[in-house]
Amino acid sequence: MDIHEYKAQDLLRGFGIKVPSGGLAYSPEQATYQAHEIGGDKWVVKAQVHTGGRGKAGGVKVCSTEHEVFDAADDMFGKKLVTNQSGPAGKTVYRVYVESGVEIERELYLGFVLDRSSERIMVVASSSGGMEIEEIAQDQPDTIIRSVVDPAVGLTEFQARKIVFKLGLGASHVQGAVTTIRGCYRAFRDLDATMVEINPLVVTSDNSVMALDAKMEFDDNALFRRPEIMELRDKSQEDLRETKAADQGLSYVGLDGNIGCIVNGAGLAMATMDMIKLAGGEPANFLDIGGGASPERVAKAFNLVRSDDKVSAILVNIFAGINRCDWVAEGVVQALQTTAMDLPVIVRLAGTNVEKGMEILANSGLPIATATTLAEAAGKAVTISRAPVNLPAMAAAS
Repeated sequence: MDIHEYKAQDLLRGFGIKVPSGGLAYSPEQATYQAHEIGGDKWVVKAQVHTGGRGKAGGVKVCSTEHEVFDAADDMFGKKLVTNQSGPAGKTVYRVYVESGVEIERELYLGFVLDRSSERIMVVASSSGGMEIEEIAQDQPDTIIRSVVDPAVGLTEFQARKIVFKLGLGASHVQGAVTTIRGCYRAFRDLDATMVEINPLVVTSDNSVMALDAKMEFDDNALFRRPEIMELRDKSQEDLRETKAADQGLSYVGLDGNIGCIVNGAGLAMATMDMIKLAGGEPANFLDIGGGASPERVAKAFNLVRSDDKVSAILVNIFAGINRCDWVAEGVVQALQTTAMDLPVIVRLAGTNVEKGMEILANSGLPIATATTLAEAAGKAVTISRAPVNLPAMAAAS
């Protein structure tokens, strides 16, 4: 789960990290008021959206007068920011954060991520800040510093100092930088985060070390014990399909194709998408209904997939071990009987009770095409998705 920048800064402030003063606004008038309350002669207006690269898309503007603050906020509200991370659909701006301007002497990058290979938290830092980490890795790979944290002892002050020295910071900045690095680690660990990023981490003209931007992501599976983090969720910034699926306990990732997928097991779901691509089609989603899916759960998955306007065919691919093919077949029939289905459905079943499952589909009287192999199912789905078909005739032919 992602949260907005201003919320991430609030959390990091609680762990001893310096951040600029600022205020949230939902209108240009509120933005002007926040600038007046903050004071000073320079402010930064930032669009609050869940995507990186805002500055290049016009989502970050430096202002020298309150009138400029009003104009900058007015230009952002309701605008869709399309960045290299948002996808072509972009993210709509509903709120902005007005932040006091600071005199920057130097920009750095600091990030904390889960390193799957070492099964440890890894600190990633660079003396080149203000850019996306992907750009830094490509353009200036020698500047990247990596340090793995031993979970038995945590991030020690000695380890943090080594990172600071590698960043080339002076003696007057060491303590502030060490406090920031260790504070980020504690926030990562104590809040069940999966990523903490400060970009840029800056040294100011008065020798302070400050987080000018902050991004945090959290483990969805740990939110049940972090209600204070769950409250920071902004569903308006999420894919509506994925949000609806999560609320129903389904694992779903929206894609840009037109063949909807309902599969049990993440590995099989990936194989199904690969087979659709191999057959010349494009999957519309990744959807894992899980190993013990009931008919009601399958019906929910059906309704979720068909709610995507881009979907022109639905492929159900089930290998039943813990699950049972007859349960899945009952779920397919239930979904088609209770909703007005205007999309072709292709079903491939294998495993426990496959014969009974296929019998339920055949006796349902519904226009369901079946297949015995994944390759056959993917081929049918691609062919059917490209042109209108006679559903009863298709089902009879299968």
